[in-house]
Amino acid sequence: MSAMPDPRFQLRKVTDTEWLILDHKYGPHDARRTVACIYKLDAVEYEVLWLRDLPLASYYMSAEEVLGDVQRFHNPPSRSAAPIKIPHLPPLAASA
Repeated sequence: MSAMPDPRFQLRKVTDTEWLILDHKYGPHDARRTVACIYKLDAVEYEVLWLRDLPLASYYMSAEEVLGDVQRFHNPPSRSAAPIKIPHLPPLAASA
């Protein structure tokens, strides 16, 4: 698994208290490129205006946390790996 962030999504600071999350899957003039607008309400509360129908929270503790949620939503962990084998002991012999 790669530790590199997904280059598809970008957190772009617009002002000291506003950010956009952009989706680079779409072109620069495509309205679908902007995923969300983030507004800093105070030191630890950020409000998100979603421009897509995403089942994600409306309030976060940082703009980076919003970006992380969007990336996790669009790139869930892979479940294609084989299950981990669990060693088992043979049954105990029955006593006579």
